[in-house]
Formats: sequence, C-alpha cells, structure tokens
Amino acid sequence: MKKSEIVAEIDAILQQLYPDPPVPLDHTDTYTLLIAVLLSAQCTDERVNKVTPHLFAAASNPHEMVTLTVEEIRDIIRPCGLSPSKSKAIHGLSEILLDQHAGEVPTTLQELEALPGVGHKTASVVMCQAYRIPAFPVDTHIHRLAWRWKLSTGKSVAQTERDLKRLFPRERWIDLHLQMIYFGREYCPARGHDPRTCPICSKFGRKSLFE
Repeated sequence: MKKSEIVAEIDAILQQLYPDPPVPLDHTDTYTLLIAVLLSAQCTDERVNKVTPHLFAAASNPHEMVTLTVEEIRDIIRPCGLSPSKSKAIHGLSEILLDQHAGEVPTTLQELEALPGVGHKTASVVMCQAYRIPAFPVDTHIHRLAWRWKLSTGKSVAQTERDLKRLFPRERWIDLHLQMIYFGREYCPARGHDPRTCPICSKFGRKSLFE
C-alpha cells in the first residue's frame, strides 16, 4: 500500500473508534485549561483531574490565583509532581496575564510560549482546544504511535509533529491528536502491547514488533 493509503485507513479507524473525542482534562474556560495542561506535564490526566477541583476552588482565574502564595499553590498541586516549578509558573503566568494581557489567555503560540512553564505542546493544546485553531500537540502517546505506524522516524517530538502535519489534513489536526491519545491508551500502550490485537499495528506496525 502507498503511504497515503495507509494514512487514510489509519485516519478512518481513528474516526470510527473516537468520532467525537472529549478533552481529557477537566476545565471550565481557557485559563483553567491552560493550568490543567501545565499540570499534566509528567503527570497523568486522571491525577490532574483529581487535583484541579481543589486548586480551582481556591482560585479559578488569574485575579484569584495571584492572591495565593507560591507555597499555597504548591501545597495544593503537590500530587501532580514537580510542584515547586509548576507552582512558580502558575503564579508567574497569572501575574503576566494580568499585567500584559488584561487577564486573558493570549491567542497566539508565540505569546503563549512566552509564559512561564508553557512549552510548545501546552501552547498547542490551548490553541486547538480553547481557540479551535488547528495545531498538533505531540505527547508521548502520539510520538510512540507515529513511530510504530511508520509515519515518522521517531527522532524527536518536533520531527513527529512536522511529519504528522504533512501527512494529515489541517482540518483533522484538532480531533486527531486526541484520537491518537485515546487509541494509545486503550489499544497501543508503551508496555504490554500486543500488536496482533491492535486494530492498527496488526495492519501497519513495524516488522520488529511482530518478531
């Protein structure tokens, strides 16, 4: 099969399995989404969703967040890991939103990535999930799947993002990155993966997975 045919079939399988993929991080607006995504770095979405209700009960917008001390934020988000750096980032970006953006979350990748603790992936999630501007955030699941399905070389997350953007139409990026995440969790995990039972790897996985 040509790569374009493989891509089309992978796309069809993902759309059939997850026709309307929800955002896995609980949030109520763009600010709470930004904070939840920041907290999800090296932490499971499940744990983040257990922590954010406590954080957002104390502060659900930048005006309220800056009234908390970094130590108070750290105590609440400690279960998410990396709490010293994440608490400083949350407090710092909240101050910047108030000082430079009238309390609103910016709408460009460049401005988002300039905020403390906000890398390219976090900014990309906000762009596509909050503002519905096509972006392709690549997490560990997507990076792994793109390599397994021979859609990318796996040399870097940045390269995987470029490859996937080239292979899939722009209008699919927003849903596709969520569909790949859900697929990776349910059918194509990093450990204990059986490619023979995987709906996609059984058809298009790398040869080495079957040896």
